[in-house]
Amino acid sequence: MRKSKVAILRTTPATVLEDYHRLMNLAGYQDVIAKDADTGLKINISWHFFFPGSSTTPWQLDGVIRAMKRDGYDPDLIHGCHNRTVVIDAHLGERENKQIDVVRAHGLRNVHLYEGEDWIDIREAVGDLTKKFLCLNDVYPKGFSIPKRFIGENIVHLPTIKTHIFTTTTGAMKNAFGGLLNEHRHWTHPVIHETLVDLLMIQKKIHRGVFAVMDGTFAGDGPGPRCMIPHVKNVLLASADQVAIDAVAAKLMGFDPMRDLKFVRLAQEQGLGVGDPRDIELVGDTDAGNENWQFEGPFKNMTFASRNQHRIYWGPLKKPLEWSLKTWLAPWSYVASVAYHDMFWYPRYGVERVNTALGSDWGRLFANWEQAPADADGRGFPKVGAAQPELVRAGVKHLLEGMRLVGMAVAESPEVTARKRRHAHGA
Repeated sequence: MRKSKVAILRTTPATVLEDYHRLMNLAGYQDVIAKDADTGLKINISWHFFFPGSSTTPWQLDGVIRAMKRDGYDPDLIHGCHNRTVVIDAHLGERENKQIDVVRAHGLRNVHLYEGEDWIDIREAVGDLTKKFLCLNDVYPKGFSIPKRFIGENIVHLPTIKTHIFTTTTGAMKNAFGGLLNEHRHWTHPVIHETLVDLLMIQKKIHRGVFAVMDGTFAGDGPGPRCMIPHVKNVLLASADQVAIDAVAAKLMGFDPMRDLKFVRLAQEQGLGVGDPRDIELVGDTDAGNENWQFEGPFKNMTFASRNQHRIYWGPLKKPLEWSLKTWLAPWSYVASVAYHDMFWYPRYGVERVNTALGSDWGRLFANWEQAPADADGRGFPKVGAAQPELVRAGVKHLLEGMRLVGMAVAESPEVTARKRRHAHGA
């Protein structure tokens, strides 16, 4: 089997921008990402609030954009790319995580896939490839749509290193989930591993080039992608092989990717990438690839929400409750998720964890992002500023925001919007 290449570097705030440029070139991104095609930077927002390790960091996005501009990519052919979910407000998320600041600073377009973008039926987009799907034909017997703009575009995924309650870890392969499935993504949760493999098939068919740049300055352990314990790890990864980069990240966290990650194993069996670390070539700070962070993973200390999600999709609540998620009753689950995570877990447990992280160098860089200019050589941020604990959300203002998000989860749910479309067409 031909080896895949994954670049790995240790980094600091003072060198992070230069490190991202070196990282991407070590991984050979210019051989994959065509300069004459539009390139979408697929930003990850796993929580609309800032929570270390959960979402694309501003220095990750900034480092990738600077690297591409330095290497001759036309900024007019680069854009930020966001999806939406019923439990995540992407507009709030890009502000709270300071991603929109980076996009605006570089003068790039900022695309929200659910707002004015055309979507195309999957059969029209990929043809007979649908016959090879492991599960999506069963999940969506009437088909589903993908963004039309993706066809012929490059895509650069910007995930972070973290664990996940459904897939054990999440990274490059899971980052396509929100962008490629337009509605009812939760229908795929019982077969989430097979879904990620099908989505990688689609990406390889429709995109001009696919690349991933993964930030591990903060890494998250626990019942992610939200309710985690953040750890400062100072590691960056990049690869053109989405399977291999997820495998390397999983190995760093202490997992055996071929044993513990079904989606990695299935993807290798389908010939979509390399998941066995023995067949992955590390370049850069290769000794960092031998680290074992000994993460506990998402299943040892599950939250109330994650335990019940498992019960609904794979356990004793599957028969009495899962059917409701495919009917007009489904918004009950969105309300429950937002109310638990945003209005209970974050103020009860998250505030302390965010406060601790904000005291680190990366936390101070985040807090002072708008006032922390890069050095003259563009290498990084030698002065990260003082800690800013007032960034942590709490109190009445946070409660009111949570109530707004609960309303959003209902109003923008596919079940409610579908009824609105039917009523509009019938009027």
